[in-house]
Amino acid sequence: MRPVVILVNGTGGFVGRKNTLAVFKRFLSKKTVPLSGAPPIRRLKTYSAQSGYVYQYFYEGHRPYRSSGDQGTEFVFHLSSDRKTWFDTAVYVSDASIAAWQQTHGRELSSTERYAVAKIALFQAFDERPEPAQLSGEIRVRAADVEGIVETLGL
Repeated sequence: MRPVVILVNGTGGFVGRKNTLAVFKRFLSKKTVPLSGAPPIRRLKTYSAQSGYVYQYFYEGHRPYRSSGDQGTEFVFHLSSDRKTWFDTAVYVSDASIAAWQQTHGRELSSTERYAVAKIALFQAFDERPEPAQLSGEIRVRAADVEGIVETLGL
């Protein structure tokens, strides 16, 4: 049976303070939006990077993000360089960087094209970052990156 938590005003503090704080943290903490858009059956894909590592990865899905005045889409990939250690990495494609490209070229990028931008940004990170541990941080796509990636894709 769970203990009953009673809040008491006074100098003695709370009875069951630890449990009370956990409840408040649960209600006040920021909720993570679940991922969407992943295929029903995940496919293991492989990429041989210029850094010399061969990466295996799964696409886990995407979700909107908002942080420090920036917003866009977060694409999450589950990856490994040794088939033993797996970790998630996120590619953040900001709405501002996409909007800049769309305004310059006079057309919208579809959701599939946005995914392609994120995937090519992931490949560039595979090639440019010398150690797999450096991929555990975030990968941010800037407006200049979108321009170069879309040009590479021939869109």
